[in-house]
Amino acid sequence: MDRDRWRVIISAAATGAWNMALDEAILEAVVTHQAPPTLRLYAWQPPCLSLGQAQPYRDVDRTALTAAGWDLVRRPTGGRAILHTDELTYSVSAPQHEPRVAGSILESYRRLSAALLLALQIMHLPARADQQYPLPEGAQQNGAVCFEVPSNYEITVEGKKLIGSAQARRLGGVLQHGSLPLYGDLTRITQVLAYPNEQIRKAASNRLIAHATTVEKILKRPPTWQEAANAFQKAFETALDLELVQSEPLKSELNRADELVSRKYGLDDWNLRL
Repeated sequence: MDRDRWRVIISAAATGAWNMALDEAILEAVVTHQAPPTLRLYAWQPPCLSLGQAQPYRDVDRTALTAAGWDLVRRPTGGRAILHTDELTYSVSAPQHEPRVAGSILESYRRLSAALLLALQIMHLPARADQQYPLPEGAQQNGAVCFEVPSNYEITVEGKKLIGSAQARRLGGVLQHGSLPLYGDLTRITQVLAYPNEQIRKAASNRLIAHATTVEKILKRPPTWQEAANAFQKAFETALDLELVQSEPLKSELNRADELVSRKYGLDDWNLRL
């Protein structure tokens, strides 16, 4: 692959609805050639529970979520629930013919995983991409929590999942985004999901601790968001042979994101639809 120029957008922390809307707006701009392929790095404020596109809303304990003061949004990608807090989130938007995302979902995910893997290694994390990741004992393939559910080329450190990613393809484009937990208690998510009883909730919490981790747990110190963002930029340039040019979103992308918040991601018709 020849060295190509991509755009990188470093976003301020925002609501779940805005984050998903801007990702979709960027994808639309990229596939219509208004913008180059884009790596976006961002955070969430307030914390937000995101559901996969096809995940049932009944997985959520809305009373507990409201009491915690956390947002809810449904992603345009698949996968299971993620609590977005104390993390770095990345998204990649590119036309489907771009060599780094071309081919099958698995092929494109494997290429992008090379950059994710290098980013963690730059942060001095002994990461690996497991082609086959075993289903944790007691877990279900369709369980509610993303970090409890394995997939091919999972990014792990010391045998524990560290990055959860999901991909969508639409309008001739590819959107992949994922979450890197930097620090904090991963089991907080189980407090806002619905379980038949507290024993089952506790079992889910224990599985999460046993099979997922944070950067802080490995490094024995909390990393800064900027430290992780710098590593991601360097890794994407190196692993994918790119030149990243920092940019702000286009005005048209911001306007489209506003529209998507008001017509889609900010509405119960989308977020609670299943």
